[in-house]
Amino acid sequence: MNRRRHAHRTGRLWVLIALGIAYIAMLPYLHALTRNGVFDGSLGMFLGLYTCAQPAGNAIDLLFFQRGAFRELVSGWADIGWVALNMLTMLTGMLVITLGAARFFGAAA
Repeated sequence: MNRRRHAHRTGRLWVLIALGIAYIAMLPYLHALTRNGVFDGSLGMFLGLYTCAQPAGNAIDLLFFQRGAFRELVSGWADIGWVALNMLTMLTGMLVITLGAARFFGAAA
């Protein structure tokens, strides 16, 4: 069986984590820059959704499109690290979505 192994794009995941952390770090100063809490919140929610999209796509590929790849994946330490990096990226994205939604609805109220 000729199955092509899924390419691990760890660089993209690290960039998404860095963007999420940069947004969280800039959150106290964004209001002074944009003067619009709704815009700040929208930016955070879109960034968080974009951040969560890559690890979610990796999980769908792994579970549904590459049959049997999950058993092969958990056999190696490097692959377990890739799964952990995906989980970290997903958690970062969810935190950015939560903080962005809080900013969005706090400014809208």
